[in-house]
Amino acid sequence: MDIFKVFTIEAAHRLPNVPEGHKCARLHGHSFRVEIHLRGELGTRSGWVMDFGDVKQAFQPLYDRLDHHYLNDIEGLDNPTSERLALWIWERLKPALPMLSEVVIHETCTSGCRYRG
Repeated sequence: MDIFKVFTIEAAHRLPNVPEGHKCARLHGHSFRVEIHLRGELGTRSGWVMDFGDVKQAFQPLYDRLDHHYLNDIEGLDNPTSERLALWIWERLKPALPMLSEVVIHETCTSGCRYRG
């Protein structure tokens, strides 16, 4: 069974490694939509894979580091592409959520990435 929880993070960044003149080299912000997906067995007593409150609690420290911050200043996110952000979240969240199966980042309404470890 697969479950997911969605978070929205408001953050600024710039991409330092894009070609000269690229618009993403300039400081700008996004309303990043972050999906945390988990895969596991349905609990016979609980009736769920995991309490969504526990997912929120596990993600909260990362949310606090990312939301309303300049991503480039966060260790490990000096080139904060959506792909790098997904990997960064995965590496920090997987120990707390062993059932983590996927991190999805929506950078805009039409663009994003999916990381499955």
